[in-house]
Amino acid sequence: MADPARETTFLPLTMSAAGDAGDDGARTVRHRAEVADRAAADCWLSLVAGCTSGRETLIDSLHDLSEATSGYAGPQWWLSHGSVHRRRVAAAEHRIDDAVREGDGAEFAEAFIGYDQAVATVLVHVRNRLGNLST
Repeated sequence: MADPARETTFLPLTMSAAGDAGDDGARTVRHRAEVADRAAADCWLSLVAGCTSGRETLIDSLHDLSEATSGYAGPQWWLSHGSVHRRRVAAAEHRIDDAVREGDGAEFAEAFIGYDQAVATVLVHVRNRLGNLST
C-alpha cells in the first residue's frame, strides 16, 4: 500500500481546497485535480528521464482542471470580480506549458507552485462566497 505522505503531489493546495465537498462542482474540481496531479507526476518522470511522453496529457489535464475551476466559480464571478484570478490561473497554466515544451524541470516545478496557488485561491474564494450566501 502506498504511503500518501511519501507520494509526489503537484497540487496539494488545490486538493486540500477542493476537499471532500459534497457539491457536484467541487467534486468535479477534485476529480480533475487528481487526474492533473497524476499527469504531472508522470510528466515529471518523463522530464527527469529526458523523454517526451505524457506532456500532451498533462497540458490537456491542466486545461480540464482550469475549465472545472471556471465552472465552479461561475461565469459571472469568473468574468468580473474573479478576473484577476482567471488571469493568474491562465498565466500559470501557460508557464507550465512552456516549461514542459522546453523540458525545463526547474521551471516546471516553480510553475506548478504558482498554478496550485492560483487554483486553490479561486476555490477558497468560491467556498467563502457560497458560505456567505447560505448564512
